[in-house]
Amino acid sequence: MTGRREEILDAALAIADERGLEAVSMRALAERVGVTPMALYRHVKDKAALLDGMLGRLLVALPSGAVEERPWDERLAALAHAVREVTRRHPWAAQLLFSRPAVTPDAVRAVDLIYAALIEAGVPEPEVPRLERLISTFVIGFAASEASGRFSPGSVDPRGRRGQLPEGDLPAHGRLAPWLDLPLDLTAEFEADLADIRGLVEAVAGR
Repeated sequence: MTGRREEILDAALAIADERGLEAVSMRALAERVGVTPMALYRHVKDKAALLDGMLGRLLVALPSGAVEERPWDERLAALAHAVREVTRRHPWAAQLLFSRPAVTPDAVRAVDLIYAALIEAGVPEPEVPRLERLISTFVIGFAASEASGRFSPGSVDPRGRRGQLPEGDLPAHGRLAPWLDLPLDLTAEFEADLADIRGLVEAVAGR
């Protein structure tokens, strides 16, 4: 039964890759795997469970035991890079990451990896859930912005055009105009952001 469920989830991922997440339905999935929609309910009880299962299937590939011997900050960075890579391969996945709660075993395991890293960093236990939410929101938000085209890798940031407005209207934009017009290196920016997060974690741990 487990193998059949994985086959069904993989078929749902394929539909999303081909036609977008909105195209994933129990009917479309049944047609893809060659069964009636009712037959799917033995493996996924409803559309919400299907979406949770798809998210879990994506998170299976995130690093786990392979990075457990590395320092906490390297583990967090590896996890962040893995999430970014997932949304690069499956741009629609960012919507799932934002909208679905961490309820499947694989999703909960990913959160637990962050908890463990923060505990090892010395973050007081009452602060761990808050920092996990902060880190997850940043990583998913960055990945979602990149996947949706809100960021424009390899080109001039379209937000830089705001600096071309009259200085009196947006004085800070006028002052930053030379920096807003620089080409984006999203990988370098992501690394810098992760370094800032590491500094934040260390600051909370040192309070």
